[in-house]
Amino acid sequence: MSTMHVTIITPDETVFSGDATMVVGKALDGEFGIQPHHMPLVSALAPGAIRIDHEGKREEFILPGGFLEVENNSVYITTASCEGA
Repeated sequence: MSTMHVTIITPDETVFSGDATMVVGKALDGEFGIQPHHMPLVSALAPGAIRIDHEGKREEFILPGGFLEVENNSVYITTASCEGA
């Protein structure tokens, strides 16, 4: 199964770093789903949950907003803070 690398970063720590098959969340202009080999993208995130599917399980993180960048089969999420759901 194809994967992409996902990283969630706050000013204090790297909250998540690993390979995933799907990232789902909400941008300021609506919901999104990112799968491996997605086209390059930069988006502002709305407050809410980011779901990451990896290693056969689903993990959710609650963000106050932030930014998402997709490039070279990697997803980078930067946010002021982050909590596991």
